[in-house]
Amino acid sequence: MRAALAAWLLLTLLGGTGAGDTCGPPPAAPSRSVPAPQLSPEERLSPHMPESLRCDACHAIAFQIEEQLRKAEGKMGKKALKESDYIEVLERSCSQDWESYGVLELDGEKRLSGPGLPSQQSLSVMVSGGPWPGRLSKLCLGYVGERGEAQIYSAHRRGPAALRQLLCHGDNKGPCAGRKERPEPRKAPQNEL
Repeated sequence: MRAALAAWLLLTLLGGTGAGDTCGPPPAAPSRSVPAPQLSPEERLSPHMPESLRCDACHAIAFQIEEQLRKAEGKMGKKALKESDYIEVLERSCSQDWESYGVLELDGEKRLSGPGLPSQQSLSVMVSGGPWPGRLSKLCLGYVGERGEAQIYSAHRRGPAALRQLLCHGDNKGPCAGRKERPEPRKAPQNEL
């Protein structure tokens, strides 16, 4: 019985069932073309974060600082860190590789994308690597130097919103001052089987 079943299975796989002859070829999948964002000379070559992306960059930095401090506190049993510990964590936060961040173009607007930023639901191409990691690291170090480690850690202890407020909106002169919060992107229609 097993030999007959194995022979039938082998013949079916090698010879086909003939269903392809009666049903026709499968329908062609719709093709889509998504170009990479067109970057200006400033966006490609400048060592500084372009002004139009600084608010997104600030939110990414605040997210990474929050994550690193939260992990360090978790190792200490959720207790407050000593000054030397949170200074070390902040330095480590700013000197990470930042490779998971990049820029994409959505509805004609360039946005920074990566962990801690609203996910982009539509079909898009993200340009990562290149100058973006260095720009984020430099900006992070600038925020830590400008605000100070103690003030950043104190804001972290009050919660993620307080840290974002301090770094990104603080004193109405942060990179997001006067801007509305980044809206959630529209959901793209999904063609799933």
